[in-house]
Amino acid sequence: MIEKQPEAEYEKQLACIEEARLLAEAEARQKGRPLFAHIETFGCQMNARDSEKLRGILAKAGYRDTENEDEADLVIYNTCTVRDNANQHVFGRLGHLNGVKRKNKDMLIGLCGCMMQEAHIVEKIKKSYPFVDLIFGTHNLYAFPELLLRALRERKKVIDVRDRMEYEPEHLPVVRKYPFKSGVNIMYGCNNFCTYCIVPYVRGREFSRKPEDILDEVRRLAADGVVEIMLLGQNVNSYGKTLDEPMSFAKLLLAAAEVPGIERVRFMTSHPKDLSDELIEAMAENEKICPHLHLPAQSGSSGLLKRMNRHYDRERYLELVRKLRAKIPDISLTTDIIVGFPGESEEDFKETLSLVSEVGFDSAFTFIYSKRSGTPAADYPDQVPDEVAHARLSKLLEVVKKGAEERCGRFTGRTEKVLVEEVNREPGLVSGRTPHNIVVHLPGDASMIGKIIPVKLSVCHGFYYSGEKDGE
Repeated sequence: MIEKQPEAEYEKQLACIEEARLLAEAEARQKGRPLFAHIETFGCQMNARDSEKLRGILAKAGYRDTENEDEADLVIYNTCTVRDNANQHVFGRLGHLNGVKRKNKDMLIGLCGCMMQEAHIVEKIKKSYPFVDLIFGTHNLYAFPELLLRALRERKKVIDVRDRMEYEPEHLPVVRKYPFKSGVNIMYGCNNFCTYCIVPYVRGREFSRKPEDILDEVRRLAADGVVEIMLLGQNVNSYGKTLDEPMSFAKLLLAAAEVPGIERVRFMTSHPKDLSDELIEAMAENEKICPHLHLPAQSGSSGLLKRMNRHYDRERYLELVRKLRAKIPDISLTTDIIVGFPGESEEDFKETLSLVSEVGFDSAFTFIYSKRSGTPAADYPDQVPDEVAHARLSKLLEVVKKGAEERCGRFTGRTEKVLVEEVNREPGLVSGRTPHNIVVHLPGDASMIGKIIPVKLSVCHGFYYSGEKDGE
């Protein structure tokens, strides 16, 4: 069991933040201007939540946030390693930063996240990108204040990558992207070991936070003005299995929805093998639980699903869809799909296309299989040629787009409650999301941000709507 930070450890990290602030203030006085920090997030919602903690710590340490990394005194890339293109993107950005740092010798560059849990990646960075000042992984985010202080004080390379998490990082200062909604980590790691996936190796084995700690966090968020939360984990459906007193995810979800002030509850990501009837019932019975489920299928071929070690087959997935739509007829279903997995035949691919057509997803994240060193699938002999995989992806995108546009159109003319999130780039418009996670643009101004308002969905534009406040 991973515990919360002991009080002594927490106080130690707060003291490191304060000392870092004094050093940053001295540097700011010397330069005659504030210090700026830029954090770039790659990957999943859990990484995004981690980046909010990084921003919170840096804000307490006296740094101002900037979107322009070229003007920053400190740049941190919070990395993802699920697919190779994410890695290559980071390496490309580092090449750019090298030029920036030549002009600004005092700039600090940090890397954290999943990429840093791979030893060969760290070695490559040490060899090919020696100007990187700070490297740490997914397991010691709680110690970032201490690592930041070392980098500021010593001005030499700091590398601290650990193979397990000692303490939860949940009590660190946070600067949320949106004041009215927030992610909440309910568990860490993954035990599924899908044959294509690096996550269990870089995030570690699965463990669940105590429900009382999660609900305390939700209450604090509600008191701070948050109206929507998203419960986060690599596989939220298996929540509770590592607790001393096991608790189902459905029960946690319902408890979170009962917290006063919370109007919407979302969650991500669900694994089909652990999707229970109890969870479906919970979604159906509580209107605060948003009728949107991201349920990664990955393939429509039972043979490939077995080879992927997904622990369900095509029929089981379709059975879950039937159960969901029987209890929640209007539910929005989204998914992830991989094409070009080793051994994927033309018949396997056709089964994926037919699954997409049969289910009718509201949207789908589609990917070409990315070989990840250290996973079983990387050593499979029957790798699919790149040109075949790209051709299949193009066909899949056509089918996904056609089905998603048809599904999205079902809300035309209806009035839905929209949580307004931001001012649109188009003057006079704001944008928000329905409970089904559909984006809506409507006339309005900044005073509407953070409010849930009834909106008539007038025109469907394929994947989003134009609308107006109901009654206007």
